[in-house]
Amino acid sequence: QVQLVESGGGLVQAGGSLRLSCAASGRTFSRYTMGWFRQAPGKEREFVAKISWSGGSTYYLDSVKGRFTISRDNAKNTVFLQMNSLKPEDTAVYYCAAPVAPYRDPTTATGFGSWGQGTQVTVSS
Repeated sequence: QVQLVESGGGLVQAGGSLRLSCAASGRTFSRYTMGWFRQAPGKEREFVAKISWSGGSTYYLDSVKGRFTISRDNAKNTVFLQMNSLKPEDTAVYYCAAPVAPYRDPTTATGFGSWGQGTQVTVSS
């Protein structure tokens, strides 16, 4: 399994931007689909975005389409989430995640076996 460490969260006003980063350990990062999830207080963890191991395919939660962009740098073992036009409802702890094995493309959170510690994103109105 890969080890994941997120960074880049913080407090921002509505309409602002943040860029989250997730650094992964291991030599096989380029073989893993990577995902971003979030969990707001009192709510279940929800999928936000994912990117294929090559970076050629991306998928987003409907409510973030056009505002968030997931990308990756396989040479640096890092996945990013660029968040623009942030809204108060985007406030949550954001987690990056990797599947339990390489070359898998999970469609639900249960398919992701490695999780980072999370980074807090707070959007003020």
